[in-house]
Amino acid sequence: MLVYGSKQCPDTMECLSCLAGAGTPYEFRDIAELPVLKEFLRYRDTLPLFDAVRERGGVGIPFIVQDNGQFTFEWAEQG
Repeated sequence: MLVYGSKQCPDTMECLSCLAGAGTPYEFRDIAELPVLKEFLRYRDTLPLFDAVRERGGVGIPFIVQDNGQFTFEWAEQG
């Protein structure tokens, strides 16, 4: 599982804490790093999942790419 987010984002930090507490394996991708930001923006700019996020001017993190290729913002269900 990949988790895109920022260490500056309280929701991201809560997500990572929940996953770690549940022993759920994940790889954190910090969008503060330019190559990771570009990777994240490819998802954000093309996936319909982000339509509502873009409409309200949000960022859309934490964003999860599950091992089965599914995309979600619902991190509480992962832990």
